[in-house]
Parts: sequence; C-alpha cells; structure tokens
Amino acid sequence: MKKAFFIYSTFPNIKIARNIAKKLVEKNLVSCVNIFKVESYYKWKGKIENSKEFVLICKTDSKRVNNAIMEIEREHPYEIPFIGKIPLEINKKYFDWMISEK
Repeated sequence: MKKAFFIYSTFPNIKIARNIAKKLVEKNLVSCVNIFKVESYYKWKGKIENSKEFVLICKTDSKRVNNAIMEIEREHPYEIPFIGKIPLEINKKYFDWMISEK
C-alpha cells in the first residue's frame, strides 16, 4: 500500500465545483476528482441553515496535496470554506497511475 490523500471540500453549485475540479486536474495538482451532490445543515450567524452543495473529493499524493489545497483556497467562493486533508493508503497500481499522469 502507498500513502496518498483525499482533499474534501464543498461548493455552492455544480458549475463552480466542475470549474475547480477541472483546474486542479489541468494543473496536475490532483489525479482525479469525484463530485457528489449533498444536502448540508449547519449554523450560520446564529441560524440553522440548509443548503444543497456539491462535494469535491480529490485524489492526490503527498508531493502535491498542499499546493492543491492552496489552489482550492484561492478559488473557493465561500467566506469560510471547509477544506479537509484525509490521509489514506491506496493500492500500488492506482498510486503508480497517479504518479505517471503528472
């Protein structure tokens, strides 16, 4: 098994999510991005809010993860975005593909 990372972040609409996903792949900061539609509940300025959002789950390696996070922070439209870095172990064959596509 090889060490890699997921980067998890939510976005307000599919257009923004797709644009950021495409930029991350084009700039070789991530190898793959999955996009999911979710429903979120959270407190914002004292009120409970509910919204439809789109989650990006980005797959990358340790050499690119921090630059990918900086790119997401730069492009993110939220005042206070959530960007999570999740360490994981992946199979060697997939890891080798990730590295070969840089």
